[in-house]
Amino acid sequence: MFAYILRRLLYAIPILIGVNLISFALFFVVNTPDDMARMQLGVKRVTPEAIEKWKAERGYDKPLFWNAGAAGVEKATETIFFDKSARMFIGEFGRAEDGRDIRREIRTRMGPSLAIALPTFILGLFAAISCALTLAFFRATRFDFWGVVLCVTMMSVSSLFYIIGGQYLVAKVWQWVPISGYSGGLDAWRFLILPVLIGVLAGLGSSTRWYRTLFLEEIAKDYVRTARAKGLSEALVMSRHVLRNALIPILTGVVVVIPSLFMGSLLIESFFGIPGLGSYTIDAILAQDFSVVRAMVFIGSVLYIIGLILTDISYTWVDPRIRFQ
Repeated sequence: MFAYILRRLLYAIPILIGVNLISFALFFVVNTPDDMARMQLGVKRVTPEAIEKWKAERGYDKPLFWNAGAAGVEKATETIFFDKSARMFIGEFGRAEDGRDIRREIRTRMGPSLAIALPTFILGLFAAISCALTLAFFRATRFDFWGVVLCVTMMSVSSLFYIIGGQYLVAKVWQWVPISGYSGGLDAWRFLILPVLIGVLAGLGSSTRWYRTLFLEEIAKDYVRTARAKGLSEALVMSRHVLRNALIPILTGVVVVIPSLFMGSLLIESFFGIPGLGSYTIDAILAQDFSVVRAMVFIGSVLYIIGLILTDISYTWVDPRIRFQ
């Protein structure tokens, strides 16, 4: 197991380097530092002197990949790539265009993002699996038919509808919770309960329909018929055998959610005024703050790779037949 994890971590290094190079090319080759200076300065203050001053203040006056005028190792280190991208491998994300330290902002905003993402993930997974098992248990009945219709209807509705509708009905009309904002400490639940419920509801239809398909596929297999022939009840067959064997594809799909647990929900945090990483990313995109966007892309890549490794490890718990070589 240790050798497998070490090998996967070593495989992750070239992947991260590739992601770093691609993101750097998108930000600095397609969109040059001169273009960034013009966007930040605005039309009225754009002069060649102002552009050079803006670039020098933020370290964008260096060559992109190779500094031929430097000596020794500085040919590679005195470049925009090393200063803005390579340093991210050691956790140095630099500063945003407004001068704030990006790493400090990430640490500060990670708490609110996790406060929304973790309950949404856990409750959503439990609700989707429970609903899917129930529909599979009552398969080929009217309950199953109308359940699938409801799932398809929920899938067809935009998440913005749930957000705006929930804010209007629950927060404005009924006034049960604040419509937006955030507060730390024990009072945070008043600001988090509505975003969490909306997050669960918005993803319930698609997740339930997908899990139902997985369960129905497992029900048709020989081991289920063998379990029924031994006298096990249908409820026991569903919970002990079908659910356990369907967990492998479920875990594979769950891994894509792991980066969002840390990076936050972009829409929910923005609409509810939650100071998390999701709203931080949206604000950076609107402000054309490429330093923040690059850092969030890199962190998302790291979290996704970690999620893939954790998923592979969890396979041994779900299916003891799987062994890592």
